[in-house]
Amino acid sequence: MASIKLVLRTNQEDKTGHSPLYIRVIKDRKAKFVATGVKLKQTEWDDEKQKIKKNHPNSARMNAFLSQKIADAEGTVADHERKRQSVSARKLKEAIKGKDMANFFEYAYNRCERIKGTVSVATYKNYKQYVAKFEKFVGHRDVYFDDITVTMLKDYVNYLSNTLKNGGTTIHYSLLILSVMFRDAQREDIISEAIYPFSKVKVKRDKGKRLYLNKEQIEKLRTLKIEYTGKDEIFRDMFIFAVYAGGLRFSDVVSLKWEHFNEKEQRITKEIRKTRRTHTFKIGQVALGILHQYKTEFSQPSDFVFPIIEDVELFEANEEYQAHIINAKNILCGQKLRRLGKDMELPFSLSFHLSRHTFATNALNNGMRIEYVSKLLDHSDIGITQIYAKVISEELDKAVEQYIN
Repeated sequence: MASIKLVLRTNQEDKTGHSPLYIRVIKDRKAKFVATGVKLKQTEWDDEKQKIKKNHPNSARMNAFLSQKIADAEGTVADHERKRQSVSARKLKEAIKGKDMANFFEYAYNRCERIKGTVSVATYKNYKQYVAKFEKFVGHRDVYFDDITVTMLKDYVNYLSNTLKNGGTTIHYSLLILSVMFRDAQREDIISEAIYPFSKVKVKRDKGKRLYLNKEQIEKLRTLKIEYTGKDEIFRDMFIFAVYAGGLRFSDVVSLKWEHFNEKEQRITKEIRKTRRTHTFKIGQVALGILHQYKTEFSQPSDFVFPIIEDVELFEANEEYQAHIINAKNILCGQKLRRLGKDMELPFSLSFHLSRHTFATNALNNGMRIEYVSKLLDHSDIGITQIYAKVISEELDKAVEQYIN
């Protein structure tokens, strides 16, 4: 337990002979001092009785003040030692001064709620999910920012890797979300800049290989005769459409409406769900052919192009329901595409996101300038697009090694 005592620090005596009176906190043989704001002459202080002597003109009032100070300090220390597994003298000093360290989980979950309206539903859920993941590892919410040390984070990394079998990329993002909470708390002056253990914990992301379909594989998928009942053919058409429509993500293809398509200009104008930016671009002939295939004389501007969403009214009215349905349909789409990929005997698992890689890689292979590809993909930075250029370079290197000796 910590010990608390009033101490007159005579080594700091001023020219008038007055010395400052401090509350001294000792914990684990380490001492910290909290100023009381009181200055006394050495002859006015009774260290044994911990009181100001009667020769001080305001001794009664000052003693009452100091008694309250000590009672408050003792209450604060007792409260912290009861609630926290480990508490340092420094933490107790800050608590007594009224600058107690914030609870990490209380701040993190509140922060999630505050950003809820400014980010997508998916981003909001991801933030909460990663915070909850860390809470499950810790086992309780009674964790303060400065309790999260380098050692704790390294133990968390081991838990993610060995117990949850997470890959490098997942572990990287698990730590990233926690670090974002620290940076936000620092910007809000809740914790100091010095409290940031993440700089000493490095996790390498997995080197993901950009898979894509070549022209022959695209054509084989496009003309594949599908025997399955259900929505397999629609999901296949959505994939091919994305390949020839700027690599649109699944969330934007499934929510594409006829009002987003200008048939005269052969152009799509739509707010991208991930970035919230309005994106406008021209589409290719294959994509146009798919649109003509799905458009009927009864199609209305507010209708979805691809008939995947069942409860359209609820989808339009509830953003959380939108996110849930898009995720569910994306999972279903992945299942259907993997089955088609096996039928085609592809050397990799087919997923909708490969349509995006396929568009970018084939566009660059066909000579499209990288800045145009970046614009069509709606990348915020051309550096993101350069990964596809690297894929092309690697393929060229392999070709040289194989055919030129």
